[in-house]
Amino acid sequence: MNFHEVRFPANLSFGSVGGPERRTEIVTLANGFEERNTPWEHARRRYDAGVGMRSLDDVEVLIAFFEARRGQLFGFRWKDWSDFKSCLPLSEAAFDDQLIAHGDGATRVFQLTKTYASGQAAYTRPITKPVRGTVRVGVDGDPLVESVHFEVDTATGLVTLSDAPDIGAGVTAGFEFDVPVRFDTDIIQTSVASFRAGDVPRVPIVEVRV
Repeated sequence: MNFHEVRFPANLSFGSVGGPERRTEIVTLANGFEERNTPWEHARRRYDAGVGMRSLDDVEVLIAFFEARRGQLFGFRWKDWSDFKSCLPLSEAAFDDQLIAHGDGATRVFQLTKTYASGQAAYTRPITKPVRGTVRVGVDGDPLVESVHFEVDTATGLVTLSDAPDIGAGVTAGFEFDVPVRFDTDIIQTSVASFRAGDVPRVPIVEVRV
């Protein structure tokens, strides 16, 4: 996959607009009832990076980043300021934020995930781009030490434990994470005059599957 493990400047993504997109197919029956289905297991996020541009210097940084990615060719990391932690945005990530698996006595490799729950319904999202140095892991309520008890691959979100957890033992994790994205355009149009008048360029960003 064409992907650069580099984050879009966080100061430019701050203030951007965007969020998750779902695809739902709805069929209205002759009696007025509906049948609803989705071909997507996971949401796909979209953003507009242009909203975060505040100065001509910001535009220069954007263009440099865009050119280095060759437009849509290479993906990159994006910090979604509204959803970038395993916990609430104003809290600190802890080793017991998210239950990511239960031990079976043999498995040592686990995918980081984040669960979104409301009422009796819940959705579990794979986390593939954790931020280096932020991942905390625990087993059965006990915190583990990175490089001693576990290793994490920040390019895939896979956690490898030194020892397989006992059968039924809860494997938990806390972390910060980025969204794997790419530019959703091969052209960026800017104007010094219009930018000074408050008209910022539109820079669409779309999540990619990894």
